[in-house]
Amino acid sequence: MSAELEVRAYYLIVEETCSDGGKKVTPPTRKAAAAAVFKNPYAGKFQEDLSLFYKWSEELGAILTKKAVTALGIKPEEVQGYGKAAIAGMAGEREHCAALMHPALGKPIRDNVGGGKALLPSAKKKGGPGTAIDLPLGHKDAAFVRSHFDAMEVRIPDAPADDELVLIVGVTDSGRPHPRVGGLQVSEIKGEDGLR
Repeated sequence: MSAELEVRAYYLIVEETCSDGGKKVTPPTRKAAAAAVFKNPYAGKFQEDLSLFYKWSEELGAILTKKAVTALGIKPEEVQGYGKAAIAGMAGEREHCAALMHPALGKPIRDNVGGGKALLPSAKKKGGPGTAIDLPLGHKDAAFVRSHFDAMEVRIPDAPADDELVLIVGVTDSGRPHPRVGGLQVSEIKGEDGLR
């Protein structure tokens, strides 16, 4: 089945933390999530070949990542963390989310954040309009950097409808505010294997 990508809406959410634990955060830590709401051509029917979603994720991945980076007002190479998530409406499947996120979405994200060696953390679920999802976040070059283990709740008030999908890309310009649980530091990243 061949279908045209029908995007109904884009959303952009920026979270800026100025104080945490009663202590000022200087500079504030910032996260941005860009989401696309679009028609699911496979809603309500089983489709064996989901490769159409691979193609769509390449297109949407570039658009959403650029929107998120621009929202933070930084250069792509200044992005420190990233993540991805998807929600299928109730007539869709979690596998539709997987097809959007796993085979092809990583490349357009990395192409628009100045690289990235680490796997992109991801989350997927089914739900109706207003369903919240915790967009997982991690350091783009080293998965073991604990200061960047984080999440950002994303909720679209009127999506997804039963026959829609929501794809979300998130980026950060820093880790959590006041991290103090040890582990690999950003200054110690080797950037060789995506872990350390």
